[in-house]
Amino acid sequence: MTRLDWTSQPGGALHGSVRVPGDKSVSHRAMMLGALADGTSHIRGFLEGEDTRATAAVMQQLGVRIETPAEGERLVHGVGLHGLRGTTQALDCGNAGTGMRLLAGLLAGQAFDSTLVGDESLSRRPMKRVTDPLALMGARIDTQDGLPPLIVRGGQPLRGISYTLPVASAQVKSALLLAGLYAQGETEVIEPHPTRDYTERMLAAFGWPIEFSPGRAKLSGGHALRATSVDVPADFSSAAFFLVAASIVPGSELRLPAVGLNPRRTGLLQALRLMGADIRIENERESGGEPVGDLVVRHAPLHGIELPEALVPDMIDEFPALFVAAAVAKGKTVVRGAAELRVKESDRLAAMANGLRALGISVDEAPDGATIDGGLISGGTIDSHGDHRIAMSFAVAGLVASGPVQIGDCANVATSFPGFLGLANGCGFRLA
Repeated sequence: MTRLDWTSQPGGALHGSVRVPGDKSVSHRAMMLGALADGTSHIRGFLEGEDTRATAAVMQQLGVRIETPAEGERLVHGVGLHGLRGTTQALDCGNAGTGMRLLAGLLAGQAFDSTLVGDESLSRRPMKRVTDPLALMGARIDTQDGLPPLIVRGGQPLRGISYTLPVASAQVKSALLLAGLYAQGETEVIEPHPTRDYTERMLAAFGWPIEFSPGRAKLSGGHALRATSVDVPADFSSAAFFLVAASIVPGSELRLPAVGLNPRRTGLLQALRLMGADIRIENERESGGEPVGDLVVRHAPLHGIELPEALVPDMIDEFPALFVAAAVAKGKTVVRGAAELRVKESDRLAAMANGLRALGISVDEAPDGATIDGGLISGGTIDSHGDHRIAMSFAVAGLVASGPVQIGDCANVATSFPGFLGLANGCGFRLA
């Protein structure tokens, strides 16, 4: 990937309506379940990002025919639960940790061997948290000391288990549930804290019998998936940058239409409101089993908070944006219980702490969080470490900095938010 650097400059108030891309988590799952369903599924609002396209490409390698009638639209001609065809080629997940971990579960029940590979960043991300519980179900997956590539051995009879996750993770839960489609008996996953239930909701939408409630999900093997239509809501994680931006830039007001409001995803919304943010939800409705609404955000003075740990699992991807809000809030913001951030696309705690310090903000880092002392953001140079969410968060910080913020290594923004530059500049950012 060609290196890309940005400069974010302070500007005026933000205004307009910003339609952010489709939800990445829903797009991944709709593609996978559509591929395994009987019949043709119609996906609208599919995220045209590199991560989700990588998942689509993997399904095509496995023999699934996928049409693209228009941008953001896919017709997935399902092959049924046992219709995938093996390939000797490696299956490239790109930068998509979600793609790789969910595919590990899905492929564990196939009759053929598969090799899952990823880019440099994904190749450093831990996989034992998925491969160990899958092994308890009878799967055989070889790793490189717990890291990708993953070699998934086919032809293994899987059996359902009841498994309590040591660390809450929607990706691990989803991998076990997908393996459970192929397992003998019941598969039950119990979580220490409830995580996102996209997989559960989507399995139900595709007609698979499943019981789930916050912190628990249970299904049995031996059923079938039925093709369906999926309208993918706008991605809350992508909306997060604009929620923070409009909150911290004086005079701003932005509307973000049709954003997914899954309660296991919107911890940042609650955190920002605790800090004094002015965010209204209008036109609440349901789409494809997912709650959706239009978000209207206006500038408001923010104050520091001690973040309730109960919110942490519901905002794990939004912490870089929260750190920027905390950097301009009055007083201290304390985050604890977020050690998971150290094993994302980068060590996000370290990357955000170092970046904010480079812009003049006092940050006291802890193993599982940080204390951020709100103040005035200065111009400066930071490294995004190839992490899309770090890059976009510092683009937001540049809006209220005293000088230009130079952000290095931003090419990976295309993995989750294609068109970010155009949308941002269209509502008032000065980003190039």
